Amino acid sequence: MNSQDADKEQILVVDDAELTLEMLQRNLLSCGYRIFTAPGVAEALGILESTPIDLVITDYKMPEANGLNLIRHIRENYKDTETMMITGYATIEGAVEAVKAGADEYLPKPFTDEELFSAVRKALNKLKMRIAAEDGSSIEPGSHYGLIGESKSMQKVFRAIAKVASTSATALITGDSGTGKELVARAIHYNSPRASAPFVPVNCGAIPENLLESELFGHIRGAFTGATEARAGFFQTAEKGTIFLDEVSNTSLPMQAKLLRVLQDKEVCMVGSDRSRRVDVRILAATNEDLQSMIRKKRFREDLYYRLNVILIDMPPLRERGEDIILLANHFKTKFINEFEKPGLKFSDNALQVIINYSWPGNVRELENLVRRLVLMTDGDIIDVPDFSPHMRFSVHRGMGVNRTLADIETEHIKNVLQSVDGNKTHAAEILGIDRKTLREKVKKYGLGSSS
Repeated sequence: MNSQDADKEQILVVDDAELTLEMLQRNLLSCGYRIFTAPGVAEALGILESTPIDLVITDYKMPEANGLNLIRHIRENYKDTETMMITGYATIEGAVEAVKAGADEYLPKPFTDEELFSAVRKALNKLKMRIAAEDGSSIEPGSHYGLIGESKSMQKVFRAIAKVASTSATALITGDSGTGKELVARAIHYNSPRASAPFVPVNCGAIPENLLESELFGHIRGAFTGATEARAGFFQTAEKGTIFLDEVSNTSLPMQAKLLRVLQDKEVCMVGSDRSRRVDVRILAATNEDLQSMIRKKRFREDLYYRLNVILIDMPPLRERGEDIILLANHFKTKFINEFEKPGLKFSDNALQVIINYSWPGNVRELENLVRRLVLMTDGDIIDVPDFSPHMRFSVHRGMGVNRTLADIETEHIKNVLQSVDGNKTHAAEILGIDRKTLREKVKKYGLGSSS
């Protein structure tokens, strides 16, 4: 292996389907990763024993041992290896089982190249942040706990992370979509005495209400139709560690009452059981909603709010972070010029001014998507103003009048966000803070069907 290969992140792809294995290998090689392949778990174990691997991407259904067995083995034996499950058997139960086994990402088939690359980047970024947190090092100037920023608002966040990490207090992380709330939760966990135990993120809005109680607290055999065996929930999986309840505002009032009981009694009751069991779990929660407004509207329990809000960490929107915007833009530029092998690519002064002047409705996530596209699509050595989408180049002069309907403003904003991510609806929905179904409905309603 030459020195250039030694610097590349190493990924092991495990799949018994030869065509899938070749496709994943080809696509990931194009991104600059060093790829190893294995047709089954036994072969994968041999590679893991002899080669340091940063990320294992494994199929679910395979002969003999399946992908869940491999993930469990990695979780218990390879501290510095992330895992990602891919499967054509895409069910919520399968996703939950993969996460419980320790998978850092779960990707159902069929998936686009961009969805694959996004999931891989996310998993590898988690690894970098965890390693940086464990050895106390910074990834680069301006980096704290794996977060980039030197503004006063971010210094306040870093001080809060340090205080929360040193205790077992519950914390509520608030902020707009795309500001980095999960990164804060991970920073708290990996800098706490619980760092060696599991960090279990749960998107409360992504699990149907009728399944959420079972997934959080587990169920006993026969608790409901299809419950053929007892299964532990996320709270049991997070024992001695941290559970992160993302978008906790999406839970129903009955579920909020059950969460309140867990916070008060430190006990969970599995669905179908009449006996509670104690759990030792640190709870972190996050939301992009105004919970006090929800309390006034009787949509969120006030007693739960005060139980969660022992310590409040409010993530500032990117537009209020001043020079952090340039720090982040350069951070992402460095990341993507290495990924796409475009050394020497720079921002012009005018390009940096465009970045500073933009309002960033999608926050850090939108900035990362923009820089990725600019690095990939720019042909020369300089990223300049003409390389940006028109809505960014002229955003200061557009939409200033007040004689416009709300529908007109929403149409323009959705169109601009779709343009900024080259029509990728998954990324656009994340930036807009809505799900893909809602975005599809709005695209159809406003006649934006060409941006798909």
